[in-house]
Amino acid sequence: MDRTPRQGVPPPPPGPAHTPHAYQQPPQQPYPYGHPHPETPVETTTRLRPIRTRHPVRTATAAACAVLGLGLIGGAATGTWLTSDSSAGPAARSAYAVGRSAWHDVPVDTFFPRTLNGDGAGPGGADRLWTRVAAAPDSGCKAALDPLLARTLGPVGCERMLRATYTDSTSSSVTTVGVIFTEGDTGAMRALSTRFTDQHLDRRTDLMPRTYPVKGTVAAGFGDRQRASWTVHVLTEVPVVVFAVSGFADARTVTDPQPVDKAMDANATTAAAQAGLGHEAKGIADRIERGLRRTITDLTEKPE
Repeated sequence: MDRTPRQGVPPPPPGPAHTPHAYQQPPQQPYPYGHPHPETPVETTTRLRPIRTRHPVRTATAAACAVLGLGLIGGAATGTWLTSDSSAGPAARSAYAVGRSAWHDVPVDTFFPRTLNGDGAGPGGADRLWTRVAAAPDSGCKAALDPLLARTLGPVGCERMLRATYTDSTSSSVTTVGVIFTEGDTGAMRALSTRFTDQHLDRRTDLMPRTYPVKGTVAAGFGDRQRASWTVHVLTEVPVVVFAVSGFADARTVTDPQPVDKAMDANATTAAAQAGLGHEAKGIADRIERGLRRTITDLTEKPE
């Protein structure tokens, strides 16, 4: 039989057995983030469908439903605006947003200056000067707070905590100051502040903050049993809780710790009060809090 191909007629394509390996398709890989988006016109091409006859009544009904749906959505949004805290304007909301993330946006020396001037902060209006011993790495709250205090702060959550320990100019006292950045909104922070005030939670010894001891420094022996005076302040204009706890630098055990308001009383006779440790805790906490407020205000007013 003549196997010469006819002129103008192409030879038949090779069978499957002769398909080169270079044209074999690799197996499809799964898409971990959902279905892939079409990338070529071929993938977006669909079979044409016949055009249906329009029904004016159905079209009008659908339009009415759409308008009604938009009205319900708008009403829900309006209700949300009306039920939200009207006193918290754009600046307040921005302060919360900025304050919650400030822990990783602000240098440690801004939060905890290397030295703090305590003009008039000591007993009888005496001046104080505090030097930072060390600043702790940012951390969560579980390991840095007593369990009961952590549960008390639970309603506002814990985004992050920063701590530092200071000593006075005579190196006779040490004070740990901390800043807790919470997850709470304005309502939650106000509720927590009210609870601390009404129930006097800032005076309970079982809610004392923990210390931050630093090996090889004057604060090496500053542990739980060395806590002498403390303060806890819940801020409401920013999602922050500021605390401070003071003690003796010689690592002596304190059996009768006092909150700052009692330790600063002129008639207080405890060792902590006589040594001015209530003034140490309050003076340092106040200055760290003031600096934090200024920093957040500056960040809030900074143009984006």
